Amino acid sequence: MTRKLLLPLLIGAVALAAGPAQARERLSPEAQLARMLEGRVAGEPVDCINLRNVRGSSVIRDTAIVYDAGSVLYVNRPRAGAEQLDDWSAQVSRPFGNRLCSIDPVQLIDLTSGVFRGTVFLDEFVPYRRVRD
Repeated sequence: MTRKLLLPLLIGAVALAAGPAQARERLSPEAQLARMLEGRVAGEPVDCINLRNVRGSSVIRDTAIVYDAGSVLYVNRPRAGAEQLDDWSAQVSRPFGNRLCSIDPVQLIDLTSGVFRGTVFLDEFVPYRRVRD
């Protein structure tokens, strides 16, 4: 195929791919968190979580950090610094031992530049477990 014919095809393909994504509304942070917690019920908040059980974490922009411990999701709504949470920051924490606690600060580092972005001060961790039928 010649270059003249290929360029309009590529532009058309990009436009088609972008169309549905732009048409979809982006969920608010609270709606994203609610979707993540669907079918789960909140338990009593805890001060610390065992990092050996944590498989990963998700950031809900400007709102919370969700720690996945298998059957339990722990939601932490920071007491300060939540407005700095976004998809472009890496979390760096230096817990004492193998537990992450509400007194531990979490530093945020920009993923693209490696520059320090700020500190998030955690609060209690609220466990969410699946509802059994």
